[in-house]
Amino acid sequence: MGTKASGKEKLLIDCGPDQQCVLGGIVALGKFDALHIGHRELAIQAAKIGVPFLLSFVGIDEVLGLEKRLPVVAKCDRKRALSLWAPLCGGMVPHEYHVQFAQVRSLSPRQFVESLSKELGVTGVVAGSNYRFGYKASGDASDLVQLCGEFGLKAYIVDPVMDKFDGSISEQGNMGTDTREKGQVSSTLIRKALAGGNIKRVEELLGRKHRLMLTTANCAVTKNTLLACRSSVLNQPPKEGIYGCLIVTNDHNHVDINCNENVIGYGDMRIDSSQIEVTLREHNSLVPLNRNTCIGLEFECSRTC
Repeated sequence: MGTKASGKEKLLIDCGPDQQCVLGGIVALGKFDALHIGHRELAIQAAKIGVPFLLSFVGIDEVLGLEKRLPVVAKCDRKRALSLWAPLCGGMVPHEYHVQFAQVRSLSPRQFVESLSKELGVTGVVAGSNYRFGYKASGDASDLVQLCGEFGLKAYIVDPVMDKFDGSISEQGNMGTDTREKGQVSSTLIRKALAGGNIKRVEELLGRKHRLMLTTANCAVTKNTLLACRSSVLNQPPKEGIYGCLIVTNDHNHVDINCNENVIGYGDMRIDSSQIEVTLREHNSLVPLNRNTCIGLEFECSRTC
């Protein structure tokens, strides 16, 4: 267990050649696009029984020919978002690792669980009750429990976190959401709330304040104003409008360490079809900004909701 797969490419794309980053750990299975409160519940359960990891797939859109879209959480902000779960995970920050979807899409449910056991050497898995896996999503939660038992893994199935923040279930029915997700917290609901500019709802579904992340590579910066083209945006923005925000910066090389975060101050963000303009309300300065910097615009719900 935990050694290289003989004659095969290693399963995880962001782990050492011996896959020891998850050896002996508990992996939560899912897509984890938004890192919302339903995903957090999986991590909490995993932390109760071992060292928690999130295992998700990359390259799904390319393989299935789906339209590529901005993520809900920017890549450079994911470790910070996960660190906020630590108080609920026994002080542990869940780490996440990725598998190329193209590498596992043809595996049967049995082959997938066997890979978790023999290639990764994990001791258990956590998944939601509507989790599907294996070729053509042929395996369900009950199959996961059965197969994990055969390979000596613990399996924990977690009930979905239901959407308590908006009682309009009929509204969800028209969103194209998978019927297995109807009524529960999902990335689809968060994307819909962002598209509607409902920042309060986004915050409730995420369980934290939402941040829009920008790269400074193509930004025009004066002392009090930042002007960014839409191509600088690293995750899904809300609809066009004016929003209050807290402005923070973080070096790309240190995005996983909160102490490297620099709080600049509060400002107002104007989003339109071509650009995003941020104006400081206080006497702080946006100058100088390193060009290799992520700017975080954390929505101030009290001014925008």
